[in-house]
Parts: sequence; C-alpha cells; structure tokens
Amino acid sequence: MSPTALMSFILASASPRRLELLKQIGLVPSAVVPADTDETPLKNELPAVYAQRIAHAKAHVVAAHHSDAIILAADTVVACGRRILPKAENEKQVRQCLDILSGRRHRVYTAVCVKTPKAISQKLVLTQVQFKRLRDTDIAAYIASGEWQGKAGGYAIQGLAAGFIPRINGSYSNVVGLPLAETAQMLEQAGMKW
Repeated sequence: MSPTALMSFILASASPRRLELLKQIGLVPSAVVPADTDETPLKNELPAVYAQRIAHAKAHVVAAHHSDAIILAADTVVACGRRILPKAENEKQVRQCLDILSGRRHRVYTAVCVKTPKAISQKLVLTQVQFKRLRDTDIAAYIASGEWQGKAGGYAIQGLAAGFIPRINGSYSNVVGLPLAETAQMLEQAGMKW
C-alpha cells in the first residue's frame, strides 16, 4: 500500500535492502532517488558521528531537487571500536573485514534522517552483533558466494552470514540497513499515514 500523505515520499538511497525493508511494513516510496554524496570518513571521525553526517547529507542533497517531499535517508556503519569498516568492494577488503569481525562483538549504527519541507529529524540506532570465530574455510566459502559485495563490514546478516552470528542485541532490521520500528515512528511523526 502506498502512503496516503499529501506529499510525495522519497527514499534517498540506492540500497535495494532498504526498499525491501520499507515494503515489509507496507511502505512504498513514490520514488527512489539515490543521493550522490562523498562518503569518505573524515580524519578521526567516530562511527556514530560519521553515520549521522552522511544520512543528513543524503537528505539535503535529495531535498535540493525535491523540496516539497518527505525524504527518508539513512546510512549504516559497521564499527569495531573506533574503526569504520568499509563497504567491501573486493576480496581483499572482505577478507580483512571478516578477519577483524571473527570471534568478536561489533556495533552496527544506522542513522535515519527524515526531512519534510518544514522540519528535519534524525535518530541513531545501535545494534551489537556477535560473530563466532571464523575458520579459513568459512571465510573462503563466504568470499566465493559473492554475497558480501557492497555490504557494510563485508557481510549480510540476512544471507549466508547468518550462520556466523550466534547473537545480536538490538534491532535486526537495523543490521540489514534500516531500523523499521524507529523509521516508522519518525515517518508517522512527519505526518505520513499508510
């Protein structure tokens, strides 16, 4: 079901996972407009601060061309300590991510930003994720799957990597890429009905 808001609802994201998550709670954006922003972390930038800065920037970039819409932007960061893990683009990167995550607990932050013509609101959601100790064969099989490509931290909890994760503390959908309960609440507060 499409939102019944008077304004159009735009998802400022190239992530197919975010679109699927929204559909899961009955929300279909009027349009999907990926935001072209520089996502390079600043020197010594903390993961939570980085996620909030990027989500805010995405919302503003899209709002510049769609000022009369409700815009939803988000950024998900996988962090080990103060380190921001990359969105894995090659086998070397994913191997490094999995080596770091193996046998450890890490944090997944998603900053959600909702911008309307009159206001902007932002929320940061944190989930802790525990990885089992990975064997070389686990890592090799996961790399061969290709599932990791473009994923923050080099893994997808909703796929094969679920077998690496004995427990999480917090929102599951946050780790996939969009904390649904918090996002729905923010959109309701922005005046959307669905």
